[in-house]
Amino acid sequence: MNSLKLLILTGLLMLSFGLKAESAASEKAVDVTVYRSPTCGCCGKWIDHLKQHHFNVKDIVTDDMESIKNKYGVPKEMASCHTAIVDGYVIEGHVPADDIDTLLKSKPKVTGLAVPSMVTGSPGMEMGGRQDPYDVMSFDKENHFRVFNSYPGK
Repeated sequence: MNSLKLLILTGLLMLSFGLKAESAASEKAVDVTVYRSPTCGCCGKWIDHLKQHHFNVKDIVTDDMESIKNKYGVPKEMASCHTAIVDGYVIEGHVPADDIDTLLKSKPKVTGLAVPSMVTGSPGMEMGGRQDPYDVMSFDKENHFRVFNSYPGK
């Protein structure tokens, strides 16, 4: 009886590992283009955050971030240090990768997501254990802003 239980347990474990491997293999990396200033270090840290979350990043360094923001319709109230484009959406600032994933799955009728300013503790803006509270905002072409997700801080 013990050998039968062991055989069943072994089979279940093998099936479980097989499903996890298949799930990981089916996770398709998403292409994202990031526009950033050559003088901003936190932008590189945010890019690293995206790469750790299975995004393929095309990194474009430019001295004219204002024209990029204007081109993609980033409202001044939502502006931050870098602008990214993923699947037709604009991602402004230090938006967590999980929120980008949620956006891409839910496909709301918005222009994009933003974390206005440069919030301590947001991805790429880590400073020790400190995390200030912040909201990830959605925005559209008519400058309607809505809270997409909130982070309470620590």
